[in-house]
Amino acid sequence: MKLSATISTLLIASASAWSTPMSMKADVGSNRRDLLKKGAAFAAGIAAPIAANAYELPDLPYPFDALEPYIDAPTMKIHHDKHHATYVTNINKATEGKDEVPILDLMADALEATPVRNSGGGHYNHAFFWEELAPHDKASKTKPSADLAAMIDKSFGSFDEMKAKFEAQAAPGAVFGSGWVWLAVNQKGDALQII
Repeated sequence: MKLSATISTLLIASASAWSTPMSMKADVGSNRRDLLKKGAAFAAGIAAPIAANAYELPDLPYPFDALEPYIDAPTMKIHHDKHHATYVTNINKATEGKDEVPILDLMADALEATPVRNSGGGHYNHAFFWEELAPHDKASKTKPSADLAAMIDKSFGSFDEMKAKFEAQAAPGAVFGSGWVWLAVNQKGDALQII
C-alpha cells in the first residue's frame, strides 16, 4: 500500500479523535468517556486494513475534454469516474485480506480467478488505455516508427487494413468484456497480431 494512504488514514483518524472542543472542567467521568472515545477513534484509524484499497483509480493525464471531438467530456468523465472506478473497487474487494501484488503479477494467474480477471483486467486495461490516448493536437503529430510501419505492412498489408481488422475484432459482441483487443508482437517477434 502506498505510504501516503496510510498517513492519510492516520491523520483522518487523529483529526476525528481530537477535533472535539477541549474543556478545562475537572469532570472526571466526562474526561474518561472523552478519552475512551478519542482513543477508540484513533485506534480504529490505525487498525484500518492495510491491504484495503491497494489499487487506486489513476488521475487522467489530461482534462476530460482533451479528446474532443472524438470522445466528449461527459463520456470520458463517466468512463473514468464510474466505469473504471468500479473495476478498482471490485478488484480491491476481490483481493481484500490478501497480500498486495503489482497488477501485472496479479494478472498472471487471473484466468483461474474470475473476479480478479474481470476487475483486475478492467483496471489494468483502463489505466493503460488512458495513458495511450492523447489530445488531437499531440496525436496528429505522431506517426508509427519506420520499423513499426514496416511490420504493420508485412503483417496486415497496410495501416488501413490493420485498422479495419482491429475494429472488426473489437466490435461489440466479438470479444468478452468491453471490446478490449490488443495489437501485439507474436512470440517469434517477426509479425504483429491482433489479440
